Amino acid sequence: MDFQTLMIIAVGAIFINNFVFARFLGICPYIGVSKQLDSAVGMGAAVIFVMTLASTVTWLIYHYLLAPLPSNIFVKMLSLSSPPDLTFLKTIAFILVIASLVQFVEMVIQKTSPALYKSLGIYLPLITTNCAILGAALLNIDENFMFIESIVHGFAAGAGFTLALVLMAGIREKLDLADIPPSLRGIPIAFIMAGLMAIAFLGFSGLKLG
Repeated sequence: MDFQTLMIIAVGAIFINNFVFARFLGICPYIGVSKQLDSAVGMGAAVIFVMTLASTVTWLIYHYLLAPLPSNIFVKMLSLSSPPDLTFLKTIAFILVIASLVQFVEMVIQKTSPALYKSLGIYLPLITTNCAILGAALLNIDENFMFIESIVHGFAAGAGFTLALVLMAGIREKLDLADIPPSLRGIPIAFIMAGLMAIAFLGFSGLKLG
């Protein structure tokens, strides 16, 4: 593993395989919280933190608790001849980890920034069910990323989600002042802009990395 590999993972997660524009994950908070730039930045920071920490913790849980590897903690505790295969529990285990992290972030934001907590509203606890968080954790396993690679991928995926969120928030603030037909105001024009941005991000798929 070298710096170039980590850069390829990071650039790929932010631009080429952006979780919103390429993988179509996390669309609910993407549309719901992108009305104002301040709330979009706050949500993005929360998602980056949760996604990075979730990628770290879930990788450790998978490789040291669930996967049938010699490093499995059950082998050392119970002196088993072969580690048990508990990988079928990974989705449940990952969701529990993500839910705990989101609860922690929610408490911190509520104490430190009540205004941001109020502006995020229901979408903050909904990070628990944000498929982008779970998707990043599962992709780390499916892509056979090492520990550091998983952390970088989780951080970059969160950064890509934040980039999409901030771009959309900036555009929607401008659209509020534009002369748009009443039938397209709000969610309809937001979905149209999201589609156009996804098409624009397809241009990054031509990047040659490595």
